[in-house]
Amino acid sequence: MSELSKPKEDLQDPGEAQGLEEAQLLGAEGGEAAPPLASSPPVSSSAAEEALPQKALNKMVANMVKFLLRKYRTKEPTSDAELLNTVLRDNQQHYPVVFRQAVECVLLVFGVDVKEVDPRKHVYIMVPCLGLTCDAVERGGQGLPKAGLLVVVLSLILQNRDHGPEEEIWGALTKMGVYVGREHSIFGEPRELLTQVWVREGYLEYRQVPDSAPAQYEFLWGPRAFAETSKEKFTEYLLRVNQRAFRSFPLPSAEDVREEVGRP
Repeated sequence: MSELSKPKEDLQDPGEAQGLEEAQLLGAEGGEAAPPLASSPPVSSSAAEEALPQKALNKMVANMVKFLLRKYRTKEPTSDAELLNTVLRDNQQHYPVVFRQAVECVLLVFGVDVKEVDPRKHVYIMVPCLGLTCDAVERGGQGLPKAGLLVVVLSLILQNRDHGPEEEIWGALTKMGVYVGREHSIFGEPRELLTQVWVREGYLEYRQVPDSAPAQYEFLWGPRAFAETSKEKFTEYLLRVNQRAFRSFPLPSAEDVREEVGRP
């Protein structure tokens, strides 16, 4: 079975959504863990990870996620040295596991990719995932990044042979804790975002299924999605993500992230 024909559950949490504090995110069951999305210092983290209580680990990851998002908004690079001395400080022995989970969290939740630009000094930049610039369009780049949700929707459409039935899209998002008609702290009201905002910006098409009675609706890739990325890039992304086992990531609250990003 090809990756693109796999069931859509590969892209979503099969368990109950856990809100903003912990979210089961993209991945696939089984398989070996993929390499980190960005390089971290060559230090073994297994012993430190085992000795670290989950609550403490979640807090460290959340703090690093907030810091990385702030750097993304200000378009500033960061480095292992800065992350160690600014975010962890007294907990530097836990850096490898905290860095790895924070990098995966900002990619899978917020659609921000951490790229290493200087392997010698371990310097990183944050860039939009798959080239999607929707966060720059909305509110002049202000607010929390929403590209992570757009990546999920475009992926679901792609795995449905380029047609995403509305009920299946909403069903998948519901399992991620994103509900139609309910304001989400990161994504806002999802129906408005998918059927109006991203349609207006050209990322999605939302139309009635031809000859459907009663009327049914579906989502398709919009012209801007084709202009900024490609199905080939998404295929590579899905292969990359599907190598990961399900993980729980601590998500900082929207208020905490706004406060962190808004600091001078």
